[in-house]
Amino acid sequence: MRVAALGWMVLALVFLDEVLAAVAAGVWGQHTGGPALAVAAPVAVVAVWWAFASPKARYGGPVVRPVVKVLVFGLASAGLWAAGHPTAAVALLVFSVVVNALAQLPSVRALVAEPVTP
Repeated sequence: MRVAALGWMVLALVFLDEVLAAVAAGVWGQHTGGPALAVAAPVAVVAVWWAFASPKARYGGPVVRPVVKVLVFGLASAGLWAAGHPTAAVALLVFSVVVNALAQLPSVRALVAEPVTP
């Protein structure tokens, strides 16, 4: 029971990480191009995530999904750095690496694995 609760907490933190990446894109967009880019950048992040990195991504796969995740979190961190928030950029990058590594633990992966139907 405790392992499952910790696993679900890790998955909640992974979701928070995804939201933070979209927020970071908005911060970069506001800094770089104003309100229009502040809206468009997070929308682009969410669209890319939905299409390539989400668990049920139509174009995801064992190679594409991790590559897109690295790009999204790396670019979100770079955007925060470019917008003048280096501490937040490093914090986001470290948080992303840690929670996504924890999400690869077998006990956490088992929580979201699709059941095998005979």
